[in-house]
Amino acid sequence: MSVSETKIEWSEKYRPAALSEIVGNSKPVSELRAWALHWQHGVPDQRAVILHGKPGIGKTTAAHALAHDFDWDVIELNASDQRTASAIKQVAGLASETASLSGGIRLIILDEADNIHGNADRGGAQALARIIKETSQPILLTANDLYGVSQSIKNLCMAIAFRSLQSRSIAQMLKKICHNEGIVCDPEALLKIAENAHGDVRSAINDLQAVAQGKDELYLEGVVVSPRDSRDTIFDVLKKIFRGNDIKEAINATYGIDETPDDLIQWIDENLPAQYRGEDVTSAMRALSRADVFLGRVHLRQNYRMWRYAGAMMTSGVTVSKSREYPGARFMPPSKWRMLRSTRTSRQVRDGISEKIGVQCQTSQRYARLNLLPFVKMLSADRDYAVRLTAWMNLDTTEIAYIIGSKKDTKKVKTIHQEAKDMVEDVAPEKVEIFGGSESRAKVEKVEPEKKGEQEKQVKKGKPAKKSEKIPEKKSQTSLFDF
Repeated sequence: MSVSETKIEWSEKYRPAALSEIVGNSKPVSELRAWALHWQHGVPDQRAVILHGKPGIGKTTAAHALAHDFDWDVIELNASDQRTASAIKQVAGLASETASLSGGIRLIILDEADNIHGNADRGGAQALARIIKETSQPILLTANDLYGVSQSIKNLCMAIAFRSLQSRSIAQMLKKICHNEGIVCDPEALLKIAENAHGDVRSAINDLQAVAQGKDELYLEGVVVSPRDSRDTIFDVLKKIFRGNDIKEAINATYGIDETPDDLIQWIDENLPAQYRGEDVTSAMRALSRADVFLGRVHLRQNYRMWRYAGAMMTSGVTVSKSREYPGARFMPPSKWRMLRSTRTSRQVRDGISEKIGVQCQTSQRYARLNLLPFVKMLSADRDYAVRLTAWMNLDTTEIAYIIGSKKDTKKVKTIHQEAKDMVEDVAPEKVEIFGGSESRAKVEKVEPEKKGEQEKQVKKGKPAKKSEKIPEKKSQTSLFDF
């Protein structure tokens, strides 16, 4: 065996080239093939598809095998690439508008669509959704967690679930690889490797290569591999809580997920009414209530050891509340999270206004949001006050619209913004008074400077000014809340 051959990863060397070579997931593969056939006869209603499931079970392999079977060109944007709006438009956007050089169909593959978020991928989800709506070429997305994909993208795509392979199916695949490599293998050794992979085909092949490469024989005692991370998903944990009967298994399952007790209780609370019935719901709610009490003590006392009691009540406590088996309903993510996502922009505007109020009134943003912002909204019902407040806090059209309860493109909002802008040009913003005064006096002083000068000269000469021409005394700046 040459040095170059030893460097080839078996997971790539034995990657299925055609859909017919993919082991398991026959139903998802059939659905994927049917979707591709629609593209052969024109642009279908669902222009994109999402292959979702655990890592290493063949999603990306199926995408490339599909392109091979239908002789499509491939444009791929993987997780290591930057997926900002501009990057997606530059790569996927251009590819979605034009066919391949040969005039055929071009398949656009985007890996890990559930990880398009954060500052690094700002605007990527919105750009991808627009591209899917307008594409003339097929788009295939992969995702480890379907619920991590933007809802706007999911609504435009056909979702196909890939399942983990059973250990014996993986063992049969490993046996074929050993045969091709000229290795005599013990079936028990292959089964051990397959079980350690926990359904991850790619990991199983990598483990086989690590223990068998360069050998002629492989036996059970020669297999020394560490078990792969078999971390459950949140849905696996919910199954053990609602549909299992082992309280120890239910609580132990929570140790392997990336969810805090505060997040987990939201999942359980959302799905409890759909999973249990009658008195069982009442009993489980009591357990959740006690778990919530412990979570409150954690935040109050910063004693995170109490998490264990909260975790026990929300898992084992809910499990033992079940008096009989119920038909399994679909698990749903917390509706509170969906609501927060839908109102994120509005909350950002609200917090921006509260911060400006806090700066002007020398108080915290939280105090301004809870106590002063409602008062500002009430004052803004009067158009004159709305203009003064806008000038005083330098509000933009979005913030004005939030305060007066209108849309930012309305004539009313634009007029208030323009009048406030004119007011600031005439008067320094720090001298704008909310309840009248400074800006009016400033305008008077600006319009009648000669008259004011004559009055000052008369005072200097010892002549009293006329009563009607009395120079107004300077007053201190009026605050928003001075009455």
